[in-house]
Amino acid sequence: MILSLFTGLAFAYLLNWYVNKNKQDSPLKVPNGSMGWPFAGETLGFLKAHTSNSMGSFLLEHISRYGKVFKSHLFGYPTIVSCDLELNTYVLQNEGKLFPVDYPKVMHNILGDFSLLIVKGDLHKKLRSTIINFVSATKSESNFLHYVEMLALSRMNSWDPVSKQVAFYGEAKKFTINVMMKHLLNINPEEPLATKILLNFENYIKGFISLPINIPGSAYSKALKARIRLSAIIKDIITERRKCNNVKPMEGGDLLNVILSKQNLSDEEMVSLVLDLLFGGYETTAKLLSLIAYFLGGAPNVLETLREEHQEIRKGKKEGEPLNWEDYNQMKFTQNVMFEALRCGNVVKFLHRKAVEPVKFKDYVIPAGWKVLPVLSSGHLDPTLFENPLEFDPFRWNDKSTMKKAAPFGGGPRLCPGADLAKLETSFFLHHLVLNYRWKIKSNDPPLAFPFVEFTGGLLLDLEPIAGSTFRKHL
Repeated sequence: MILSLFTGLAFAYLLNWYVNKNKQDSPLKVPNGSMGWPFAGETLGFLKAHTSNSMGSFLLEHISRYGKVFKSHLFGYPTIVSCDLELNTYVLQNEGKLFPVDYPKVMHNILGDFSLLIVKGDLHKKLRSTIINFVSATKSESNFLHYVEMLALSRMNSWDPVSKQVAFYGEAKKFTINVMMKHLLNINPEEPLATKILLNFENYIKGFISLPINIPGSAYSKALKARIRLSAIIKDIITERRKCNNVKPMEGGDLLNVILSKQNLSDEEMVSLVLDLLFGGYETTAKLLSLIAYFLGGAPNVLETLREEHQEIRKGKKEGEPLNWEDYNQMKFTQNVMFEALRCGNVVKFLHRKAVEPVKFKDYVIPAGWKVLPVLSSGHLDPTLFENPLEFDPFRWNDKSTMKKAAPFGGGPRLCPGADLAKLETSFFLHHLVLNYRWKIKSNDPPLAFPFVEFTGGLLLDLEPIAGSTFRKHL
């Protein structure tokens, strides 16, 4: 009897789903596609791991069958997936009007209610403006530049000169988290609080790619608890600074002093700002550095051009003289290398948006209430937009029109507000890496979209110090 009841309910659900689907398809002329299985839809196939410098089998098969824009059922909702550059640009440019952000509930639970990824409208403008103003005011300060360079050299000097092998992805993360903790909270890497933050932050990040199962010991549960602990740590720092009356603008050069001096942000908003910048400046920048090391390992001509640029910068400096803002502005090819690594490596594969009203685009309509997923990697790897798109070729960025076809740091009103910091950190680290080392990839460890980019083997590099390069020992 129970089996018969279950079978009947399942049949009723399938019938209702099929009828509603066809009601939506016919009058609105939504793009062709497949809604997949009931409940799960095609989510598992869409998220299947693949090398991040490729489209992956799911997208290739669907584009071949349905075209660059197709319907699906993902993350629990009917969805329009866009691999069309024109539509993606339209969605990003109309983010605040027609296509607001719409991340899954699991992301809301981990990020909190005031994360830049989630908030909309005036609140998003206020929080984003705070970050942009801070980045603009501090990115060229000599104290900050010198500290970034010292941390880069500190990591390299810690590498074992005997084994000459390094797990580069982990080293990149150590470098970027130390930079961000100092710049945001004025915490030095040797302080016990730095270790505490790092341990919690690792659990926090793992929650983004976990199943939303809130049971003790699960990655999702650990991420929720880590977020609570991180929030408590930051609030304790806020309380301590208020007690000491240490809230003058820019004193100490860290973000927390800046946002405390503004007095127009709640404590929860401050916590979210710090966590957002820690996440972007730590995880995303570490991935960028690792992607560059990976791609350069297979492109000796690019590496040599990059090394020549940095050798030219050193010619105008005394031995042991630190880098400055003018040096950074000379790193033009370095910028090309970063953009190309982001184009090929696709740190952000897709975005979550939602149509708030029916939107007609070309010869189809996106129904109101449907999710819209602009797939950024599709444009980056499109052979109609880029010649030999799978080839790592930073020289293509010498053509200024290339920027119109790619979105290395996103686009629209949600263009990455910390992009300038990421570029500066990466440039300073690369300066000393390419002047002091050659390297080979130890094993087959390509970047995987999982869905965020990961190096599952840690990106092991065999390092070869360049003879005569002694600058890093004397700074």
